[in-house]
Amino acid sequence: MTNPFTGVGVALVTPFDAQGAIDFNALKSLVQLQIVGGTDFLVVQGTTGESPTLSQEEKLLVLNTVIQENNGRLKIVYGVGGNNTLAVGENLKQVPEGVDGILSVSPYYNKPTQAGIVKHFEYLATCTDLPIILYNVPGRTGSNMSPETSLELSKIENIVAVKEASGNMEQIMEVIRQRSGEFGVLSGDDNLTMPLIAAGADGVISVVANAFPELFSTMVHAAMEDDLITARNAHYELFSITKMFFEEGNPGGVKIALAQRGIMEPFMRMPLHPVSDNLAARIQKETKRILK
Repeated sequence: MTNPFTGVGVALVTPFDAQGAIDFNALKSLVQLQIVGGTDFLVVQGTTGESPTLSQEEKLLVLNTVIQENNGRLKIVYGVGGNNTLAVGENLKQVPEGVDGILSVSPYYNKPTQAGIVKHFEYLATCTDLPIILYNVPGRTGSNMSPETSLELSKIENIVAVKEASGNMEQIMEVIRQRSGEFGVLSGDDNLTMPLIAAGADGVISVVANAFPELFSTMVHAAMEDDLITARNAHYELFSITKMFFEEGNPGGVKIALAQRGIMEPFMRMPLHPVSDNLAARIQKETKRILK
C-alpha cells in the first residue's frame, strides 16, 4: 500500500472553554485555518489534542466535527493507540467512515521489548484496512522503537509510514536509508523537519502548524521541492517560537499563539497547567512578529 500522507500533517489541538467543555466552534475555525493555510492532512486526537483527557464519546464527537467541517478537502488521520493491544484493536474496528488513516503510538508505560512492539502492530494491522502510521515517541512511551523494528513492520501491507519523534537523527536516517517501496518517514519534531526532509523524509506531523500553517507549509513544501534557501529561511523564522511552544509542555504554548490569532482561548484540561505569564508574553511577542 502506498503511503498517502506526505507534506504537512497537523496534530490538531482540542479547544476548550473556561468550564473545560469542548469548544466546537473554535475547532471548526481551526480546521478552516488549516485548509486555507496550506496543510496537507489533519491528525485528530493525537497527544497534542489532549486525547488522554477525553472520553471515547468526546473523541468521536471531535472526529465527526472535523470530518464535517473538512468536507472531504484534506485527508484525515485519527489517533488510535494504547498499551492494551486487544482494546486498541477493538477501537480500530469502530473507526467511523470519513477517516483516511490511523496514527498509532507505540505501547507506553508497560515497555514491551522490540518483539512485543512488532507483535502489537502486527495484530493491529489485522483489525483495520486503513493505512497505519506508526508513532515512535520514546520521551512519552518510555521505550524506543528501533530502526530494525520500524523496517520489519514496514513489510506489512497497511503499515505505510512512521512518525519519528525520537529526536535521534541517525536513527531516523537509518530508516530512510534502508526502507524499501513507498514506506514513509514523517518528522515528529518541528525543529528537525527541514533537515530531515533534506535527508529524505516525506513530511511531518506538526504542532507548530496549528498556529502558523502558512509559514510552516511554505517551509515543508519548499524543502520537498529542494528549494532549501526558502525552506531554511522559513525554518529559522519559526525556530525560536517552536522552542517556546515546548518549554512548559504541549499544547499550552501553541494555544497561546492560537488565542492571539483569535481562533480559541488557551484553556486545557487537568493535569495540564497553563503556561507561565512570562512564557505567554514571550510567545505573544514572537507571534506578533511572525504575523506582522
